[in-house]
Amino acid sequence: MLISTPLLAATETPVGVWKNIDDVTGQAKALIEISANAGVLEGRIVQLFRQPDEEQNPICIKCAGVLHDQLVLGMTILTGLKKDGDEWDDGAILDPNNGKVYRCKIALVDGGTKLEVRGFIGISLFGRTQVWERQP
Repeated sequence: MLISTPLLAATETPVGVWKNIDDVTGQAKALIEISANAGVLEGRIVQLFRQPDEEQNPICIKCAGVLHDQLVLGMTILTGLKKDGDEWDDGAILDPNNGKVYRCKIALVDGGTKLEVRGFIGISLFGRTQVWERQP
């Protein structure tokens, strides 16, 4: 009983490491570690999956402000997510490929083994969703 309680709690929150799956190609792109600070979630890139012909340690040349020309590895790309019922909302997600920041909400699915990550402009209707996979 004591062993199963922490495992159950881990699946009820997005805190942990997630494999980002590209919604266009279906390929794994990165591992993102989501952490909580005072009930607010944020996520940073902890590993990149790059093709041999791609830059192995890319910088975010299209990012604005303090993130411009910073390494993508280690970059915080999810910020400000707060629990709202069965999802976490009111956050932002950065796409390091184009440097754009989108509004974001996330929700656990499949018993906490997957995470639906929705980035959008304005209202959630105008956006796209990726499904990330929880990593052990």
